[in-house]
Amino acid sequence: MTKARLSAQQATVVEHVEGALLVIAGPGSGKTRVLTERIRRLLTVIPGHFRVLALTFTNKAANEMKERLSDLGDVRQRAFVGTLHSFCLDMLTERGKLVGVTSLPHIFEQFSDRKEILHKAVLQDPLLSDELDRAGDAKARNKRLDDWLQGISWVKAHPITCEFPTDDLDKRVIETYDAGLRACDAYDFDDLLLLAYRLLSSYPKIADFYRRLYKFVCIDEAQDLNEAQYAVLTALCGEDFKNVLMVGDPKQSIYGFNTSSPDYMWRFRDEFGAGEIELTENFRSSSAVVQVARSLEPHYLVEAQLPIPGAVSVLVGIDETDEAHKVVDEIQRLISSGHEDIEGNVTPSNCAILGRTRYALMAIETELKERGISYYKRLTANHENESATVDEFQLALRVLANPRDRLHLTALAKKWKLSEPKGPAPANEQEVRLIFSAMANVAKEGRASAIVDAIDAVARQTQRLDLMLGIKSLRAFADSLPEVERLVIYEDLAVLQQEWDQYLRSDGAARTIAGFMSSKALGATQQASRDGVALLTVHSSKGLEFDVVFIAGMADGVFPDYRAQGKKKEMAEEARNAFVAVTRSKRLLYLSFPKRRMMPWGDEKRQQPSCYLRQAGLVE
Repeated sequence: MTKARLSAQQATVVEHVEGALLVIAGPGSGKTRVLTERIRRLLTVIPGHFRVLALTFTNKAANEMKERLSDLGDVRQRAFVGTLHSFCLDMLTERGKLVGVTSLPHIFEQFSDRKEILHKAVLQDPLLSDELDRAGDAKARNKRLDDWLQGISWVKAHPITCEFPTDDLDKRVIETYDAGLRACDAYDFDDLLLLAYRLLSSYPKIADFYRRLYKFVCIDEAQDLNEAQYAVLTALCGEDFKNVLMVGDPKQSIYGFNTSSPDYMWRFRDEFGAGEIELTENFRSSSAVVQVARSLEPHYLVEAQLPIPGAVSVLVGIDETDEAHKVVDEIQRLISSGHEDIEGNVTPSNCAILGRTRYALMAIETELKERGISYYKRLTANHENESATVDEFQLALRVLANPRDRLHLTALAKKWKLSEPKGPAPANEQEVRLIFSAMANVAKEGRASAIVDAIDAVARQTQRLDLMLGIKSLRAFADSLPEVERLVIYEDLAVLQQEWDQYLRSDGAARTIAGFMSSKALGATQQASRDGVALLTVHSSKGLEFDVVFIAGMADGVFPDYRAQGKKKEMAEEARNAFVAVTRSKRLLYLSFPKRRMMPWGDEKRQQPSCYLRQAGLVE
């Protein structure tokens, strides 16, 4: 076993072997370390031929655990460490024929893509088309589509309580949408869980196979489970399998919008007869940060913590621009002078700026850019391309990987100002390349030929897939463009190259474009951090930690979000969002807000400091 010292609380969890166990692990209590060391101990100390299934909520946590287990060599191949979605993807790829999945599922992860699938499918159904028309004008019809799509996700996320939709219209909408997806040989995120649940619950022999394969199951971030995820777990375990360790913290449950709830932790405890242990130490944050965290969550018990004072400061700007000036001034001061509670130099990569939404960070991003301070954004699940060239290259990759994908083929044609391709979908990669070539020959956009050349460079290499050939081809094209356009393409290509490198480092079978695009859709290729100041939404900061954290836009209506005000459940989740944001800080915490904010319609509005600042006693 590793020589790393464990606290008495941590050792109790690590040394647990048989039976169900629920671990309540507060921020900074070392839960990733505990999970990793337990897996290490199971694989190296417990006799027998078995595998360990370790399911995480984020790819960042999975990658960190894999890295910590890398010294085990071949032994670590006996553990599957990854997200529940990636486990379900593997299961459906290998054994999904019984539920209609015949190959690696192609995932449509973007809301806009799924909405387009639904819209086209509805227009081909007379009853649903008429129902959509009755909604009213274009705005009302658009809202009806959004409502239907949210309803579909809700039903799929509740495979037990909503297994049989009672409303005939709802049922027809779901069936029509699914038919539209399958026509493109595609699935959405919800399908991965739903179909995995159906496979395990309808075919007990398959569930039994996985129970015999995996003797121990570990679940990370259990407070973020929803019904579909819990249903997959219970279908996998059946009536008698109890070797499940679940780790979570109800105080950090911030994905209620995704139907998650800490209630499933308590259901697990009761239904599995699980023991319960609480980790009440904080090995991450300074005492000043812990004090603010406790003001937001009075039940946050910290029995042991770092003997480092740290500091918490409030920055008040006249408006968003002045707020941005003050935040970036302080970053530059720390980089220049350092801080006694931070070992070594403070670099941009030590710092993160968090916003409840991306809009709270816009002025700060502008200020960082103007001062030439390196930064990176992680405001959504995946990188958003800023250049049309790289965006369209990735559309083309999707179609190359999945010739039946008419949705993205049509999207590419529209971007090149061409009419929608007619006739049947291409049957194979060769036909796709011929269609691309024909489209590029008549396209008015000069970049179309460059994108097709890049696709051909990748496709011609038949021995071993190498996306770098396409990336190099697009870089050469960018070199012919004016500087502003060139730099934007360079930036997007740099991210794509990092994602490709991450895919190559991952465990798995032969490399394919379909595999890469599926990994991208699951966020598995995205690096948790890069060089520079991190610009993050609170949700994308989950699981990360930084020496210096700024939380911008700490004004009522922004954080907490105005949409939550007056709603008890939503305000409780906003408080948990604040708790998560604060506890990302290891040493220094800055909370900022502007006295005035320019509203989208052009009026200035006075801002009141967030209730969380008052709660912490940081403002009057």
